[in-house]
Parts: sequence; C-alpha cells; structure tokens
Amino acid sequence: MQAFPARYSRWMPILAGVVIIFLFLHLRKSGFGIYTPQVIIDTDFNSTDTAPSNWTSTPTNQSEIEIEIEIEIPTPSCPPLPGIEDVLVILKTGITEAQEKVPVHIRTTLHCIPNLLIVSDFEEDITGVRTHDVFRNTSASVRQNPDFALYNRARKSGRAGLTEQDLVKVANSAAGMSDNPGWKLDKWKFLPMVVEARNYQSDAKWFVFLEADTFPIWSNLLGWLEHYDSNQKWYMGNQMQIGSSIFAHGGSGFVLSNPAIHAVADEYMDSERMGYWHAETERHWAGDCILGMALAAIDIPLTWAWPHVTGQSVWEQDAVNDERGKKQWCYPPFTFHHMAPEDIEQMYDFVKEWYASEPGPYMLYGDVFQRFIRPKLADRMENWDNMAPEEVKKEGEEPTKWTLYECAEECAKKPRCLQYRVDEAGTCKTSEWALRGKPSPGVMTGTMMWRVDSRIQTLGECTNPQWIVPTR
Repeated sequence: MQAFPARYSRWMPILAGVVIIFLFLHLRKSGFGIYTPQVIIDTDFNSTDTAPSNWTSTPTNQSEIEIEIEIEIPTPSCPPLPGIEDVLVILKTGITEAQEKVPVHIRTTLHCIPNLLIVSDFEEDITGVRTHDVFRNTSASVRQNPDFALYNRARKSGRAGLTEQDLVKVANSAAGMSDNPGWKLDKWKFLPMVVEARNYQSDAKWFVFLEADTFPIWSNLLGWLEHYDSNQKWYMGNQMQIGSSIFAHGGSGFVLSNPAIHAVADEYMDSERMGYWHAETERHWAGDCILGMALAAIDIPLTWAWPHVTGQSVWEQDAVNDERGKKQWCYPPFTFHHMAPEDIEQMYDFVKEWYASEPGPYMLYGDVFQRFIRPKLADRMENWDNMAPEEVKKEGEEPTKWTLYECAEECAKKPRCLQYRVDEAGTCKTSEWALRGKPSPGVMTGTMMWRVDSRIQTLGECTNPQWIVPTR
C-alpha cells in the first residue's frame, strides 16, 4: 500500500488540532453542555492516499475522520460571597407546595449556597436535591395528633395519598389558614427544624431560615451579619407579636447564631420540657411564635430586624415613606416574602444584573425602587391594583361611582398622595405609598409620576448603608 507523503503527514495533527479548537469555540458559543459528538472532517483525500494510522477512513471517495470529543462547558461562576461558608441555609417547605415553589430557588437563589438543608414533611428529590423529613425523629405519639393526618398519609402512600382538600388554596387571615391541612401541620415544624439544622451542621456560625416563597439577597445578609459576634446568642428577624409573645415572623426569614440554636435545640430536646412544648404547639396556631416563646424561655430575646427582613413582596414595599420609625430607602434588604416563582425569577435576574453593573457591595431599597419598581409604574393602568387604602367618599344621598379621572383629582388635592385606584364597584381610594401592586381584573389605577420623581429627588443618594446594629 502506498504510504502517505511525509511532507503532508506532518501537518495532519496540526490540522486536526485547529479543526477541534474551531469546533469547540463554535459549540461553546452555541451554549451546549456536556456531549460526545462525532466530528466529520473532509480531508479531500484521493483514492490512492492512505490516512495516518490513528485516523479512520471509510471506503468512499472522501475519507471521513471520526473523532470522539468530550467537552464540558462550565456553569456560570458564582459571585464572591465572603463568609457564606460559615452559614447554613435552611429552606422550609411541604409536600403540597414543594414541587411548585422549590425548583426556582435551586436554580437561582440557592445555586451558589454551599451549605443547604431543605426540610419538609415529605422526603423526596426536587431537581436533584433531597429534602429531609423534619418529623423523622418526632415521637409516634405526637404523630397521632389530627394535625399530622397529611403527614401520615404521605408517609404511607407518597403523593398518591394527597386529597383534593390538601391542595386547595386557602386565603390567609389574621389567624392563618386553619382550614388548610398543610398549614395546620406546618406549625409543628419549627422546633424539630432547629434540631435538624443543629444536627446537620453543628459548627455553622449562622443558621438562616427561609420559606419557599421568600427571596433572599445574600450579599446584604453577609454585610449585616458582619456587625454581630456569632459566638453570642442572637435571634434576629421581623418582629411580630401575638398576645404577650414577641417573635420573628417565619415567612420573612430569621437568623440564629450558633450558641442560640444549640440552646433552643437543647431546650426542646430536654425530656422534661418536650411534652410542654408539644402541648403549647397543639393549642397555638403559629409555629414561629412557639419558637420565639422557646427562645424567650431561655433568655434569648428577639433582635428586631425590620426592614432588612420584611413580610411583604417586593411589589408591596413602600420605600419612599417612613414606617416603624424608619425609612427603608438607605437600608439593604435581605428578604422579600410572598414571592411567587415568577417573582423570584424576575428579582433574581434584576439582582444579578445590578451587581454586574454597580460597584457597590450592597443593594439598598432605594436601588430596588429606582431601578426595578419605578420603571414599572405608569400614569394609568387597567386591570391592576396598586393597593391604595384610603377610601374617598362622594357627597350626596345617592353617591355615584367614581371615574378614574375624578379619583385622580381627589389625589391631586392631597399634597402627599402618590397613587389612586377605582375598583369594580366604583370606589375611589388614594394612597401616599408608591407600590407596584399586582394584577386585578376590573381595577383601574393611577400614579402621580411627577410626585414620585420629586420624592426620589428629596430622598437623594445614600452615602452609606444603614444597618440594624447590636445594642447589647
């Protein structure tokens, strides 16, 4: 057989290398992941040429060279988050919501979190992450409580054990959702959850608890925690009160330091105290309040952390006014609550883009309002509710319905009025807030945009972030 001329054969490895690099760059630009394609290279050999021995040839006029290539395209790198390695993030969820609400977190807010524990009332895989049964170590006698009916059915039959009632969306009230089986079970999770977290990573400096409809901003959290000594007992969250008990709202997210979580876990696991806390949980309707009571019993008070953590979604934040003696504008937010999966997607993209373009280490409420909320406001919107709360009454024995124009005139008469709305019943309501709001069929809303922009100018730029700092 005729040998391939030496003057050509020495160029073959170089040619193959160039072609491989070209294909790698082309496929990488196309966004492919891991694959093993067959690359066909036309060498334009004639029938008398012989390919190098490490290439394969086919009995055709054009030899086809098949090269197996395995290329791994790296996933997007995570931004630097100094201190995140000292934090254990605990996401609390349940069987009735997990498959709907958790996946978006795994691909967005939790993507760069090295230490993660997802606790639930049902153990399952969610997009490659295993949830932990928060009740796995709870006594059988407690699991006989009627509140555990959902848990016992799911443990026996999995998702096939769910009923229609389990999945019904129930409106929240001042006393929670007492008709919802998942909600009734949820209150029992808080004390076992701290034990599971302590056992999962006992040496973590900080334990951060979130729910599946809570959106976190990690750089702001880490900046906030820099002001605190993790060797002290800290319990920090959005202050709530039921009766005489002050506690951190679970949906807003809350933080426990290492000594605090060890202390409250020991309090709950004490054989002489566990029965007491089970009885308190049974008679109460809010598990986050029970946890606050347990912490208060061992002299760990709540550090009030609003507005770093909030109980409303990003669409319901009033960043331009005072509330609870503070103005949100220059504070870095850590969490937003009541965030639907699509809200989390939008907010995640915004936060990522903001940090890619801004030099500052912390995003403030003012940044969120100016860059995320303000562009979404408009002079007039239909089928939208900006949640203006103050009703305006029409004079006369038989008042007629308001038009949006008339309602706008009423808002204009009030120097601090920023928004107004007319609902399906023709009721006019005005507001000093500037909220994005939410879709609502039949509702018409308006915003005094020039007043909003004037308020932004008055608030100005923040020279430094404002933090809730230790007072003891």
